[in-house]
Parts: sequence; C-alpha cells; structure tokens
Amino acid sequence: MAPYDPSTFPPFAVTVDLVVLTVRRHALCALVVRRGETPFQGRWALPGGFVRTDEDLGAAAARELAEETGLCAHDPTTPAAGNGAHLEQLATYGDPGRDPRMRVVSVAHLALAPDLPAPRAGGDANSARWAPVEDLLRPEEGGFGGEGEPSASLAFDHARILGDGVERARSKIEYSSLATAFCPPEFTVGELRRVYEAVWGVVLDPRNFHRKVTGTPGFLVPSGGTTTRQGGRPAQLFRAGSATVLNPPMLRPEI
Repeated sequence: MAPYDPSTFPPFAVTVDLVVLTVRRHALCALVVRRGETPFQGRWALPGGFVRTDEDLGAAAARELAEETGLCAHDPTTPAAGNGAHLEQLATYGDPGRDPRMRVVSVAHLALAPDLPAPRAGGDANSARWAPVEDLLRPEEGGFGGEGEPSASLAFDHARILGDGVERARSKIEYSSLATAFCPPEFTVGELRRVYEAVWGVVLDPRNFHRKVTGTPGFLVPSGGTTTRQGGRPAQLFRAGSATVLNPPMLRPEI
C-alpha cells in the first residue's frame, strides 16, 4: 500500500449543531443562544460547538446540549425524565463558506423535549431562550430579533438547519410515536393532540384524533389515572406504548 501523507489534504474542523424543539404555550419553539464570540457575535444561533479530538459525535452533541442549555440527552428508547431530551442525528452540512473562520463541517442533531423552563446559557453563549419556530424562520421579515431588537437571520446556516429539523419532526410524528417525546410521562389525549397541532401548525378534530390514537396498536397505554389539570371533567391519562412505528400512520392534513 502506498504511504499516506495527511499533509496533502487541507485541515478542517467538525462541529455539532443542535435543533432543540419543545412545545410551549401551544406553539412549537426552538432553543436559540446569543453568540458571545466572533463570528456573528451578538447574533442568535442554534446551540452547538466543536467536536473534541477524543469525542464521539453523539457524545459531543450531548455535551453541548448540557453545557449551553442545562438539558440532558437520554436514550431514545426510554422516556425522558426531568430535564431530559430525546436526541438523534439530523444531517450533515459542509458548504465551504458556511463558517468564515475555516472549513467547518457540522453534524446537526435534533433534540425533542416536553415543556421546559427557561434554559441556562453557557459555553460561548451569553444568553439562551425558547423562541417560536415561525418567528425564527420568517424570511419575509428578515429573521428573528427577540424582544425589542431589530430582526436578523440566524448566524451561519442555522436557519436552513432549523428548517430541516422542523420538517424532520413534522414528518416523523406521522409514522412514529415520537410525538410523545414532547409530552410528560403521563398525558391526556388532548395534550397529545395539542402537540400534533403545534408541530404541524393545524387544528385537528378532537373526536377524530382521539379515535385514531387510541385505536393505533401500541401507541398509547392507559396509566390508570385521571387529571383535571386542563379544567372541566377528569380526563384519562396515558403513557407511551411500546410501538415505535405507527400503523396506520397519523398523516398530516393537507393545507
């Protein structure tokens, strides 16, 4: 075999970027951090950072999630607890001009979590917040600025990454049980319906939805309890079942 000379190839770095989605106040929201360092200092961006030389990509994503937000990743096959988040790899982005510092390839990850309190900022982020996805992706208004700030697009190519993550979540809850990752361990059918409505951006018929989700084998399992946290009559509580693939799928209504 011919000798290998690594110096003949240009160096480049690898980062992880995180699309962290949750449902807050019946709206699909994403986590953004204000960059504390150049480039794009002061601009809003997705949380993330450079992969260490001795680090697996999944471990890097979990570390960045914890460092910059205080959230913890968990095994996707088990329910999230406390400040846990479902974490999976989304896509890879390698446009040569995506980072002005040097050639940087980003392996983006998608994280989903139930309604969570305000995150904490860390690493090179000097503030972090949840923002409605529709505000972050509004191209006609130049992007997202936050309260009392002029609008600006997300740093780097993060608007594209966020859009891809949102579409992944929207399509994946059609055929998998992933929508339950936005719910607490025990939830009502009404609470699950509001997750679908927030992620898809539609209004669903309550009776039709109830019939579909309770009739899909392995999707929901009665927990044996009820709750009045939504007001009105006690509602039956469920937990996620063992099914990971929905058959039949929960297809998005055509808009």
